[in-house]
Amino acid sequence: MPRSGGKNEKNRFCKLYFIVLTLVILACDQFSKSWIMRQFDPGESLPLINGLFHLTFVKNPGAAFGILAFRTSFFIIVSLLMIFLIIFGGRFFPQENFLRLSMALLLGGAVGNLIDRMRYGYVVDFLDFRIWPVFNIADISLVVGIFFFIYALYKNRFFLNNNGL
Repeated sequence: MPRSGGKNEKNRFCKLYFIVLTLVILACDQFSKSWIMRQFDPGESLPLINGLFHLTFVKNPGAAFGILAFRTSFFIIVSLLMIFLIIFGGRFFPQENFLRLSMALLLGGAVGNLIDRMRYGYVVDFLDFRIWPVFNIADISLVVGIFFFIYALYKNRFFLNNNGL
């Protein structure tokens, strides 16, 4: 009796892994933001490690470091383009696990902050290390995803060069 296609099963598993990881990131991001909004008033801060790490509820109307504040429509369009490129453009990249991981991180982070912008008109930030602007789980996911994506592209540069990408 012929065995079912191992490559198809592996591909299905990789797609499932991508979807599950994206949803876990999104769920952690949205749950944590919801909890912060229920427990804190804007600007309120709770020191967990005094002077080093606080939970601080900040309404961020811009991007990282508050740049381009109140450009909500711009960020919604950029987020939608990024999501579109990850979902549809990702098909043209090598089917490599590290690259899929980076795309899941990017997608989870982009969708998490997009939900905030569409729902509230700002992004909910709350992780406050005192020496750095306040951020959230989606931001972590985006930054790590960008680094992983750059590394994965560098690692696969021969594939990209040979395929005109």
